Amino acid sequence: MAAFTNNLLYSSSSLPQFPYQHNLSKQFTLKTSPFTIIIPHHSNSSLIHPQNQIPRRSRIVLYASTNNTNAPSSIPLNFEQDADVPMPVLLIDQDSDSDATSVQVSFGDRLGALIDTMKALKDLGLDVAKGSVLTEGSVKQIKFFITRLDSGRKVEDPDMLERIRLTIINNLLKYHPESSEQLAMGEAFGIKAPERKLDVDIATHIHVKDDGPKRSLLYIETADRPGLLVEMIKIMADINVDVESAEIDTEGLVAKDKFHVSYRGAALNSSMSQVLVNCLRYYLRRPETDVDSY
Repeated sequence: MAAFTNNLLYSSSSLPQFPYQHNLSKQFTLKTSPFTIIIPHHSNSSLIHPQNQIPRRSRIVLYASTNNTNAPSSIPLNFEQDADVPMPVLLIDQDSDSDATSVQVSFGDRLGALIDTMKALKDLGLDVAKGSVLTEGSVKQIKFFITRLDSGRKVEDPDMLERIRLTIINNLLKYHPESSEQLAMGEAFGIKAPERKLDVDIATHIHVKDDGPKRSLLYIETADRPGLLVEMIKIMADINVDVESAEIDTEGLVAKDKFHVSYRGAALNSSMSQVLVNCLRYYLRRPETDVDSY
């Protein structure tokens, strides 16, 4: 990886200005979306003619590599906080594909190739294939399909699902540090902690409804924090509620999770649903809950 590490600062309301271009000893291709800027050695900024005008109040993240090749990773050249940081979203879906765990990541139009993220996931003993890159308006969504390397099956273990989630979020914080104020994980791992704190009593919403005769759909929306998924599944296991599948959606500071659950092979009745809601709500309202305290 030959990443150019000089810090390039410019005003987003005008054409890019590079005050120390004379330090460049090679030709670099600086890629942005939606245009490419070529900076030859000893070039003058007046030679830069992007085909599209830079939108006002937008911050462009530049990626660099030598020999006119695409940058192999998502490492930004500089970090400059602005007022228009997009919402980071991570969706882990167990239902959409019968053979693999589907993982979708989006962060406005700032995501790179996520090669480093794929490598980090493979280091967990996973087989990772990029399925698709979709663009909806200004948002780019990158989808992976993940299976266990040892069995070739989708990931079922809650601990591994949480490790996948934290690995992707940590890589997002590493390569896009401006996201640290937008993510609850920025409190522990980010450069700058979120200024907006969620009141967990207000943020927590739990609903249970029937989803056929043999299972129920559990929806949980609450303030995100490390280990949240594992703890919720542990609470359900402790009251003999089986989790058949899960959709784990991390949107900035908030976790929005859906679980298909059952009790003794059937959908939860009203009494069991109330027990489940009470146990989860008691845990989620408290920043720290002692083991078996509910």
